[in-house]
Amino acid sequence: MDSGFYSAFAGLAARMDALDVVANNLANISTTGFKSQHEFYRSFSAWLQPSLTTPINEVVNEYGVLGGASLDLSPSTLAPTGNPTDLALQSAGFFMVQTKNGYRYTRAGNFSFNTQRQLVTQQGDLVMADLGPNRQGPMQIPSGQVSVSADGTLSVDGTLVGKLKIVNFPPNTPLTMEGNSYFVAPDNAAQSVPDANVQQGKLETSNSDPVRGTIELIEVQRSAGLMEKALSIFHNEFNRVAAQQLSQV
Repeated sequence: MDSGFYSAFAGLAARMDALDVVANNLANISTTGFKSQHEFYRSFSAWLQPSLTTPINEVVNEYGVLGGASLDLSPSTLAPTGNPTDLALQSAGFFMVQTKNGYRYTRAGNFSFNTQRQLVTQQGDLVMADLGPNRQGPMQIPSGQVSVSADGTLSVDGTLVGKLKIVNFPPNTPLTMEGNSYFVAPDNAAQSVPDANVQQGKLETSNSDPVRGTIELIEVQRSAGLMEKALSIFHNEFNRVAAQQLSQV
């Protein structure tokens, strides 16, 4: 019965975490460059390994907990905007930006100019230009008509002014979300993308599927309700057994 109580509790906690993941996906259906997350589960005994050593412990503790949320980096559709500073990647990779917390990476190319004519994100962070191997700096753009080629090269009135710093990461590089459009990567993990495909006057839409998200939300809510009911049953059973044994003391 102890194992059943802990199993129900772990299951409920896992479903509550999953609700946060699904709700965040649904809340960012219209967020430019947003990449959805999907929850995954693993057994409690797997989480404890190699500390679980006896068959009894493994049997008692074989119940599910939330293992985490994995990023879905699959590309989404590109929506035309006609704005010359709106940029979208029709290839793998990320735009590199400088924030107060260090370099961050984004697929959200809804850029604009600050008062110094530097290219910045919606958060006001500087978009990086490629200054050579392992070098980057703010993308400074003079006044004039801005044109962006597919490889990320920027020109103004036909004069070359710089190239966007577009990077990608080796397979299995751990990326974590920061906010709704930034990603954090380990130091020195970024690698230049030689075959980037930048589309000017377009933005990448969110890859969060509203239909799938709604179905997941309903399923997780129902599952959480069942876990809550099971937890209540075990709790009441504990109280009944405790009351019976107390009278025998």
